[in-house]
Amino acid sequence: MTEARKGVLAIACAATVWGLSGIFYHALSVVPPVELLCHRTLWSVVFFGAVLVVQRRGAEVRGLLGRRRVLGVLAASAVLIAVNWLGFIWAVQNGQALEASLGYYIFPLFAVALGYLVLGERFTRLQSLAIGLAVLAVVVLTVGLGVAPWLALMLAATFASYGLIKQGVALGPVISVFVEMLILTPLALVWLWGIHEFGWTDIGGRVGGVFGHDPVASVMLALSGPLTGGPLILFSFAARRIPYATVGLVQYLNPTLQFAAAVLVLGERFTVWHAIAFPLIWVGLALYSWEGWRRAGTG
Repeated sequence: MTEARKGVLAIACAATVWGLSGIFYHALSVVPPVELLCHRTLWSVVFFGAVLVVQRRGAEVRGLLGRRRVLGVLAASAVLIAVNWLGFIWAVQNGQALEASLGYYIFPLFAVALGYLVLGERFTRLQSLAIGLAVLAVVVLTVGLGVAPWLALMLAATFASYGLIKQGVALGPVISVFVEMLILTPLALVWLWGIHEFGWTDIGGRVGGVFGHDPVASVMLALSGPLTGGPLILFSFAARRIPYATVGLVQYLNPTLQFAAAVLVLGERFTVWHAIAFPLIWVGLALYSWEGWRRAGTG
């Protein structure tokens, strides 16, 4: 098998795990969202820490901990990814997985718009049309359902902002995410201590403290670390072997599987307004992808 094929297989596996992760987190609905986020943070630290020990990269991490500017940037990105993860977890636990998939569909177009606003980048005509179709889809859902898809917009905005911030950090994904999770670890420990020792309640007043009391849920919570880290390592493997345009295209498998899981597995309702809005998004992404391929071929 060629290196390019290994790369395509790796990114396809990563996107598949990401796309089906909603089913996993829905199965953990017994665990309140913030508590689940805290466990995902802690077990990600354990997973990435083990990977870095095996790779003998401890010196890199220690050197990074002395760079205040980089730590400040990673602290900001840590907050963004935590909000993004919390929104996704809440969505799949509360019958909003379909809207979450919409958020990850429109994320690339949101990123282009953010590049225009923050970095001064300019749209091509096809990119402008793609963004216009995404805006039209949001308007259709807002009018049809009587409420704007705020959750989808939040997921797209936080993930696009996360990517923008990470562009300014010359670090590999394993180290950068490990440090992000390390920054969040004290908050996660305090929250878990509070819910176990003092009965703190989660979003909506839910009582938690599941870990150690429910054997199946406890094992699944521990697996949230590899579930988070494994695909990221596959993504890094793929990005070094195939064109980034290919990486981006295959990643659309992620929201596609989220969409399918929401409708076919989690039984969420797909309305006529979704039937209008989602094709608009898909056409927009097709135009965006075509433009990416065209520019990569002429660059």
